[in-house]
Amino acid sequence: LEPCDDKAGRVNTAWSALKLLSVTHSKPLELPRLWQNGRVSPAPEEAAASVLKCGKRKIWLDPNEVNEISMANSRQNIRKLVKDGFVIKKPEKVHSRFRANAWAEAKRKGRHTGHGKRKGAKEARMPVKVLWMRRMRVLRRLLKKYREAKKIDKHLYHQLYLKAKGNEFKNKRVLMEYIHKAKKEKALEKTLADQAEARRHKNKMARERKAEAAAVKAGKAIDAPKAEETETEEATEAPAAPRSKAKK
Repeated sequence: LEPCDDKAGRVNTAWSALKLLSVTHSKPLELPRLWQNGRVSPAPEEAAASVLKCGKRKIWLDPNEVNEISMANSRQNIRKLVKDGFVIKKPEKVHSRFRANAWAEAKRKGRHTGHGKRKGAKEARMPVKVLWMRRMRVLRRLLKKYREAKKIDKHLYHQLYLKAKGNEFKNKRVLMEYIHKAKKEKALEKTLADQAEARRHKNKMARERKAEAAAVKAGKAIDAPKAEETETEEATEAPAAPRSKAKK
């Protein structure tokens, strides 16, 4: 046999050698199956695993159809065997989560969290910084939502933002109660301011009317002496009437 470099040549050379051995030996040798492109076909388990995209241990071959399965020399034949039910992909083994879910549900209720179940210091298990960041994000998210919904103005928003940063609100409920109380106080102040403004306007109008009445009254009092003086002057300026002669 002549050596060859290419892959197809090596396969043909091996095939010829096996044929020669089968001729020289009295007992015929089992020759490997070939695919269409000249490569030696893999075992049925490997071919089925490649077609079904799983491992070889997940492949089940029908023991009653060994001959037909062994004759499969292409992926198309494997697919036909799968369709006929001679080659089956075994189901996934179930890894139950029942006990784990039950344990997690119990832990959510507070079970299994005693001193004997804890590993690590309190600060390591739940850092204070993490709690602070969570609380600040909750409070600031609420303030932003209220500002965008026009429930609070920008001035109250800034005031509450600084108060939240100063650790004045323990949780969102306390902040909401403070907002309602602040809005109620602001509305009361506005009402009182409007009432005070109305009273001031009313008093101002009353003072103006009183001043006008006093001015009118003072004007009449001034006009009366003037009228008397005018009459007196007219009487003085008028010539005296001639006296009639006395009768004799």
